Amino acid sequence: MSPLSNSSGFSHPTFTLMGFPGLEMYHHWISVPFFSIYLIAFLGNGTILFVIKANPSLHEPMYVFLSMLAITDLGLSVSTLPTVLGLFWFNRREIDFNACAAQLFFIHTFSFMESSVLLAMAFDRYVAICSPLKYTSILTNSMLVKIALAIIARASGIVFPTPWLLRRYRYCRSNLLSHSFCLHQDVLKLSCSDSRVNSIYGLCVVLSTLVIDSLLILLSYLKIIKTIAVIASREEQLKAFNTCISHICVVLIFFIPVIGVSMIHRFGRHISPVAHILMADVYLLIPPVLNPIVYSLKTQPIRKCILRTFGKKRTPRLR
Repeated sequence: MSPLSNSSGFSHPTFTLMGFPGLEMYHHWISVPFFSIYLIAFLGNGTILFVIKANPSLHEPMYVFLSMLAITDLGLSVSTLPTVLGLFWFNRREIDFNACAAQLFFIHTFSFMESSVLLAMAFDRYVAICSPLKYTSILTNSMLVKIALAIIARASGIVFPTPWLLRRYRYCRSNLLSHSFCLHQDVLKLSCSDSRVNSIYGLCVVLSTLVIDSLLILLSYLKIIKTIAVIASREEQLKAFNTCISHICVVLIFFIPVIGVSMIHRFGRHISPVAHILMADVYLLIPPVLNPIVYSLKTQPIRKCILRTFGKKRTPRLR
């Protein structure tokens, strides 16, 4: 593709999205599990939000953070849905630069927001177990608002420069992307300009968000384990640790695919393209599905409120 002149000096290409190479004739069938995943994600996270809002007993910091997680998961699902289902249902493979830049901005923003929310939830558990008497005085409504605004500002602020930096590059290689949605590193590798600035910036962003967040979450749980260890009663130890089980599960659900995607991009160059596609899909699509399921099954107050809200049986009136 020959670069053409524009106000920035280069034209911005139309990228081609990739489904599952070699399986194009089965895309309509492949769309069935993808549609099911999106449906479960929307229903699950929508249920969590509805139940928390409808039950005053759940208007506590722990469940406010869970609402933030559900909103983030919905945002992540909405960010990928148009191109994924558009490709599988209607074979819409082309996406222009501006749409691609917007999509990668929202995908990465919501991804970093999820990491920040998980860190905030770890802080909530740390305060609840290590300083229970100060819990209500620390996690006030105003503090929750500040944390939410900080999460949004941090994620959007660090991702905002990436579309602008990508716009400055010349794209003269193949315009074929590796996935059915746009990711920063996927677009960057198609540039034939010197992209070291973006590469270095991307590495700094990952180190300052995902790496630091994961280390702080680990540190908080080391403090929690240390606190639980000195509790005399084993029953109280189990009760205290049980309040963390759901959060530990969603942390693993989020960070294990992140590590997998990073490893396969760095060391899996000779692995089948399908493996790369599946890992990226798992990274972006599975957490929004599993997170509400984990909290519904593992958190007793949530489970009871769901059953009470949706499990009411209307008995006919006797006349």
